[in-house]
Amino acid sequence: MPAIILDRDGVINEDSSEFIKSVDEWRAIPGSLEAIAALSQAGWTIAICTNQSGIARGLLTPENLEQIHDAIRQGVQKLGGNVHGIYSCPHGPLDGCACRKPKPGLYIQAAEELGFTLRNTPVVGDAARDLEAAIKVDARPILVRTGKGVETAATISNLGSIEIHDDLQAVASALLA
Repeated sequence: MPAIILDRDGVINEDSSEFIKSVDEWRAIPGSLEAIAALSQAGWTIAICTNQSGIARGLLTPENLEQIHDAIRQGVQKLGGNVHGIYSCPHGPLDGCACRKPKPGLYIQAAEELGFTLRNTPVVGDAARDLEAAIKVDARPILVRTGKGVETAATISNLGSIEIHDDLQAVASALLA
């Protein structure tokens, strides 16, 4: 069964410099939940790996985060799909953990728990840190132009040749073609 790893903010939902702190602030990027459902229906294992330093900063609680993740799961389920796992790093940028991207800890955890190998697994992100973590585990980094993606595309020359798509729906279409 193929697997895919997705970043959350800027890939699945609109990003915010103020952080997404509640379900009320969460807004899906048009077509993103449909893309996840389509991949799931085609037999793909769906893992979401997301840095959520808003917890360390005291901007949201783990309970708020779980409510947001439940909304994602329910939205995909209503479309006939499934999210197999959501992994989040609650630490701040200076905490020195192994899970905060660009470190690959979340990707490794998802692969171990969901039973897939990281080599050549598509990893979809909108920031350089998502792509850097993918490269570290020999996964297949894919950049989307949503979220910070356009800005990131202008700065990724040091990461080598990266596949770029307009949004998650375009990634799903390419993978399912």
